[in-house]
Amino acid sequence: MRIFGKGRHRPSASWRQATDRAFTLIGDGRYEDAGELLTRAADLEPWLSESWFNLALLHKFRHDWEQARAAGLRAVALLERESGAPDWWNVGIAATALQDWPLARRAWQAYGLKVPGGVAAAGEPLGMELGSAAVRLSPEGEAEVVWGRRLDPARIEVLSIPLPSSGRRWGEVVLHDGVPHGERTTSAGHSYPVFDEIELWAPSPVPTWVVLLEAATEADRDALEQLAADAGFAAEDWSSSVRLLCRMCSESRMPSDEGDGVHLDPHDHSEPGHPGPLGHRTDGQLWVPERECGVAAPPSLVRGLLDGWVADSPDSRDWRDLEEVC
Repeated sequence: MRIFGKGRHRPSASWRQATDRAFTLIGDGRYEDAGELLTRAADLEPWLSESWFNLALLHKFRHDWEQARAAGLRAVALLERESGAPDWWNVGIAATALQDWPLARRAWQAYGLKVPGGVAAAGEPLGMELGSAAVRLSPEGEAEVVWGRRLDPARIEVLSIPLPSSGRRWGEVVLHDGVPHGERTTSAGHSYPVFDEIELWAPSPVPTWVVLLEAATEADRDALEQLAADAGFAAEDWSSSVRLLCRMCSESRMPSDEGDGVHLDPHDHSEPGHPGPLGHRTDGQLWVPERECGVAAPPSLVRGLLDGWVADSPDSRDWRDLEEVC
């Protein structure tokens, strides 16, 4: 290992002991105690980029973005390789949290990503075309994986309608971590990473409603989802889209569709045959007309949206028990 053209020794035993103990404390949620040890480690080996990377990581866990940015910049100043270092990714997350767009652009480009407009452009690094991904909301609580659109390497716009237990809404933007925990695959063979939410970055003004539908066919249900989308909002059949998974399954490589035929997903830990968030499956042959549906729409629009859906086919559609839940 070299710095300023001179060889440097390996980290001391005291540095390694303090660092190892600090990460044990982080695992126990004892961030304050871990911070004292990592600060001591940085005092012992201030020339070592890992000292500052570890501090930046701790401050990220604590959502102390000013300190995360400061420690991250000290880490990258000591790097020996030009691109691809995770130190730059942590700097990018901290800069995004702080809306420090010049630094965010510099960080993503230094990591090796193509940033439209380069580091000289002003404003958010939009247009990176990172595609779709899934994000795990409230990863330390009642975790829920939803779909979204990646705005940049650290932010996802939520395009699913989250369950009210998550405290999140359709259209919100969440800051997420850089290392995926799990994947979701489609029947077409495409694979999408699942990132863990760090915190809410931008709230949505659009409330979430739950409503019970009577939809005679899948086409009736699909018509409501399309009607909501055409209005610029969303509806989602929670009776079909929600699966209850254990943590191990959720963080593994999982199919994102609901499956076909009579075989139930062995990773689905809900109770088959009961529509609703905790158990939606039938035997693969029977359509259940009663559907629990989430709707993301303004109060001034939601009832008119549902009434218009019924009016298009009153013999096969109805709704009741509309309630704002988030």
